[in-house]
Amino acid sequence: RTSPQPYCSRSSLLSALVPCRWHRGGVEAAPAPKMSRAVLQVFEEYQKARVTFVQTVADLATRPQNIDALQNAGVMALLRPLLLDNVASIQQSAALALGRLANYSDELAESVVTHEILPQLVYSLSQQNRFYKKAAAFVLRAVSKHSPQLAQAVVDSGALMALVTCLEEFDPSVKEAAAWALGYIARHTKELAQTVVEAGAVPLLVLCFQEPELTLKRIAASALSDICKHSPELAQTVVDAGAVSLLAKDISHNDAPLKRQVCSCLAQIAKHSVDLAEVVVEAEIFPRILHCLKDIDEFVRKNAATCIREIARHTPDLAKLIVNAGGVAAMVDYITEARGNNRLPGIMTLGYIAAFSETLALAVVVSKGIPPLKDALINEPEDHLKAASAWSLGQIGRHSPDHARALAEADVLRRLLAVYLHQDSSEDLQTKAKRALKSVIQKCTNLPALEPLLEAPPNILRYVVQQFAKVLPSDLNARRGFVQSGGLQKIQEVNAEVGSKLHDYVQEINTLYPPEIVQYYSPNYAETLLKKMDEFNPTG
Repeated sequence: RTSPQPYCSRSSLLSALVPCRWHRGGVEAAPAPKMSRAVLQVFEEYQKARVTFVQTVADLATRPQNIDALQNAGVMALLRPLLLDNVASIQQSAALALGRLANYSDELAESVVTHEILPQLVYSLSQQNRFYKKAAAFVLRAVSKHSPQLAQAVVDSGALMALVTCLEEFDPSVKEAAAWALGYIARHTKELAQTVVEAGAVPLLVLCFQEPELTLKRIAASALSDICKHSPELAQTVVDAGAVSLLAKDISHNDAPLKRQVCSCLAQIAKHSVDLAEVVVEAEIFPRILHCLKDIDEFVRKNAATCIREIARHTPDLAKLIVNAGGVAAMVDYITEARGNNRLPGIMTLGYIAAFSETLALAVVVSKGIPPLKDALINEPEDHLKAASAWSLGQIGRHSPDHARALAEADVLRRLLAVYLHQDSSEDLQTKAKRALKSVIQKCTNLPALEPLLEAPPNILRYVVQQFAKVLPSDLNARRGFVQSGGLQKIQEVNAEVGSKLHDYVQEINTLYPPEIVQYYSPNYAETLLKKMDEFNPTG
């Protein structure tokens, strides 16, 4: 059977079973044989059984506990012929059941491929009514979502052209189903996304985004995001289709799920290059996207922060634009309120902005960006969040003594050292904490803030002592305070290897004080005095 037949009603079934006879006036129905009604009843019962079977299987497939039993019963082989049933509702229910099964696991999706169900679905996509098209597109999406290999199997079945054609359907729900399936194919790899583009999907997805139906707009934006995330060339295709200005208009939309997808898509475009980031900025997303950082929906807030991060990372000019729009203060508020992974894009944004120049880093300090970064460093349980915070703090403090002082006065240096020394810290966290400490310490002239670090391990202590050796020669009050605070004594207790830079720095500091004072604070001074007392003979 090459194509599905229309619904077979009782009257049409009866006419097929009742013989006819000729007479001069035309065709006249012969008297129904006694058995015709009995035969008709068999066909009706068979049809009812098929309807009951596919509807029940479709219902059972919604519950995970039934999946294994359905699979073991050979449900795939039983559903396959029903896709070409002569009753439309049976076809649709069979497709729906297959979609639900394939959606459950990659093993079942693989089973859809091995049972050669995809070609039947693709053929029917261009032949059947809108209800079947929607169900067939659902199966293709469910198969595609699991892996690049399964998505490639969908492409190899010839589904792309059929799905792209569905984007031109009048019915919005068919467009939704097709756009969703195309997005799931494109999301896996650059190559799969390229095949979607070559099938002509992008201009039609942009048209779908302009439709009034919210669900269709969301799915179209999501599919565009899945396409442009892979490479600058794919993102440029989306830009060339005129998507950016349309997306930017909906940043202020009332629908939260739509704003999530819009911000995500703009972020995926902006991340690739300076030129693409400038295209996004020129669509006048600032300051409107900053309002999204206060949205009641946490995913809108996170995606907006991600978009701002992807813009900030490229050039000083783009970072300055964000600062001038009030972006730093808005981002500081966002990090202060957010928790967990939602904090990450905000933390990174402050680091990117601060990295470019003293002025931009000062903007982060003035906007009170240090306390929430310090809080994340201390209180976030995940090491990658601590590492991001350590990196951003290092970018703020590495520019000048004033920047380093701001971190020192906030007790950040001691916290960075604690994170670096913690036995459970990941290698990446330790590396970033060490680099941040090194870069900030080398700029820090606030000696009292450095003194707690005199107990650091040698690879950090070297930079601390170096700073003392730099600052103390030109500051008498600092030299006096260094003695009174116990700093000079701690320096004498440092067990530095002779010939090492650490040992040289200690010797430089010692030359700044009278030998008697240095000797007094040496660890073995008491023993030396006792030895002298033993050797001293008062009677002469």
